[in-house]
Amino acid sequence: MINLHEVVKFFHKGSVNEVHALDRMDLHLKEGDFVSVIGSNGAGKSSLLNCIAGNFFPDSGTIEIDGKNVTTWPEYKRAAMVARVFQDPLLGTCPSATIEQNLALAALRGRSLGLRQGVKGIDRERFRNELARLKLGLEDRLLDKVGLLSGGQRQALTMLMATSVRPKVLLLDEHIAALDPKTANQILLLTKEIVEGQRLTTLMITHNMNHAIAFGNRLIMLHKGRVLFDLSGEEKANLTVNDLFQKLYKIEGEELAVDSLLLRQEHLV
Repeated sequence: MINLHEVVKFFHKGSVNEVHALDRMDLHLKEGDFVSVIGSNGAGKSSLLNCIAGNFFPDSGTIEIDGKNVTTWPEYKRAAMVARVFQDPLLGTCPSATIEQNLALAALRGRSLGLRQGVKGIDRERFRNELARLKLGLEDRLLDKVGLLSGGQRQALTMLMATSVRPKVLLLDEHIAALDPKTANQILLLTKEIVEGQRLTTLMITHNMNHAIAFGNRLIMLHKGRVLFDLSGEEKANLTVNDLFQKLYKIEGEELAVDSLLLRQEHLV
């Protein structure tokens, strides 16, 4: 489904501020893989997602999605295949538009945008049914402006919008980091329900090692733009936070300071 082969990306190359964001990155995801991504700041996590989404082109290497070479496709051309939910609940929605209008726009992903024909009754009923799954009462607020919603409500809406038209790839960029713990866990459970229910090929960046272990069928750690390790199957199922810390110290023969990883040992509520 997703294949990255020897992807390289520099920023400010040749200057004193040079950053080697991706270093011959190789990554292969099968359809339906739900991959948790961890790593310290600057490890290449967001660069990986940006590269897949088409925010920038790699300096070398290739990117394939669903058998298509999208290495030089611009972001708008990948939009029909790739959906993304950001850390900031303000991103991914139009705050001045209603909940109904936002959902209608999301249903047009990959097609010509516009609300010229308005929202039909059959669409409105579908929106109500989808929103009712969230158990946030939003199904009765279709005409409310999205800007009136709380961060958690907006992030839940963004998850629905990102997956209302089934994407080939779902990118979750620390999508619960700005939420309080209770709301974060609600959004995580919603994420699990949607991803597993639709068998979405998903990459989820997290700084919480408990979340990385508990969610998804694979866990990868990035360091200096490369995949440091890739765990799946029984190895991931039997993994503990302490095991993960031990791996961080052993691999590559260099110390990875725990505080620099910002990987919190919070317990799931």
